[in-house]
Amino acid sequence: MVLSSVRLHSLAGMWSNEGNHKGHHTNMIQSFIHRLLARRHFWRYASFDEVAELYASRVMRLLAQFMINMFVSIYLYQQGYSLVFITCYFAVSFLFRAAAVYPVARFVAKFGPKHAILVGNLLYIPALIAFPFVPDLGLPAIVMFGVFQSLSMVTFDLGYMVDFSKVKHVDHAGKEIGYMQIFERLTASLSPLIGGAIAFLIAPEATMWVAAVLFAVASVPLFKTKEQVRLNQKLDFKRFPWRDAWRTVRAETAVGFDVVASNFVWVLFITVVIFSSTGNDIYLTVGAFASVTVVTSLFSAYAFGRIIDWRHGGDLLRVATLANSMTHAFRAFVTAPAGVVAANIANEVATTGFAMAYLRGIFDTADGATGHRIVYLMFISIAMNLGAFLACVVFGTLLLLVPTTAMAFQLFFVCAAAYVLVAMTARFKLYR
Repeated sequence: MVLSSVRLHSLAGMWSNEGNHKGHHTNMIQSFIHRLLARRHFWRYASFDEVAELYASRVMRLLAQFMINMFVSIYLYQQGYSLVFITCYFAVSFLFRAAAVYPVARFVAKFGPKHAILVGNLLYIPALIAFPFVPDLGLPAIVMFGVFQSLSMVTFDLGYMVDFSKVKHVDHAGKEIGYMQIFERLTASLSPLIGGAIAFLIAPEATMWVAAVLFAVASVPLFKTKEQVRLNQKLDFKRFPWRDAWRTVRAETAVGFDVVASNFVWVLFITVVIFSSTGNDIYLTVGAFASVTVVTSLFSAYAFGRIIDWRHGGDLLRVATLANSMTHAFRAFVTAPAGVVAANIANEVATTGFAMAYLRGIFDTADGATGHRIVYLMFISIAMNLGAFLACVVFGTLLLLVPTTAMAFQLFFVCAAAYVLVAMTARFKLYR
């Protein structure tokens, strides 16, 4: 998993010819971002060209990631795997990710977050190559997909969090997180529809191949960027500020629980309970329902960013957490497509507000943990994946014990509504 700087430069050389063609698309995204935000001047440690390259890569990554992430569980269900098996697969995957965070953190400390982002993009490609072979190879293909996907997710996410934490500006962090969320939510809203259309019109496997190409394209801008942090660092645990960090680390488990509830379990609920479909049309249906939130996500991200910078982030965190809890409770009573649309819109607003206020608190804590930024974000990543693992264990247990599948889904959403409230125990210094 760990690549040396020499090998990274060698990879850059191998990709240079292909990158000239693929770079056209990323350059368009980079140019758009530059025109939109360059006059804001709120980047402290990096030039805006470097930040635009980072964001161009992020957008392409998310386009590929959300094209297929929502459909992995559906694809496995189509191939005849039981809900219990699929849940166990995700549980093991999240537990593996939690174990992988420490070596990934050492990689980030030694080579820098941008190298981690690059490696995270490249690691997803073999995962997507393996997954279409699930019908032929079965468990070996699933294991290969799970290992490479997990390593990719952990490596990319930790690298991106460290990098963004470093380059943001303290006085305008809410606005910067708002723009980050605008790019992310726009991409996350549209990409499931794109992926669903490809799966419906061609085949689910085609979505995997297209996503693999997009991950390759997402890596192109990163060959031009420089690291903004000191390299060859050592992870220091001796003077880590546990007093300031432990509550936020514990609360992060609620974020992981929410991720499983809002993505994996909710998608299966729509597939199995609401539409009861195993045909390829379900990809287009789920993608379309996920994309109805695009306008809501843009306005809410911008508005919440301003609220955070107006020093009301603590209020936003509490209100959004309560709204997120109520959304999960509402999901337990959804029985028709109209309810799916309502739940998706409500979840988009609540999750955006919660994520932005929560990220602002995390980045402020990371800034306060002088010399321990990577260590703190490492513990945050471990906690999130353990929370996701816990959610899978709860859902799997309900599937085994509850008489009907529909009731198991409903009881899980009630459990999710209760557990996400743990996020309110974070007690960020910024919001006191």
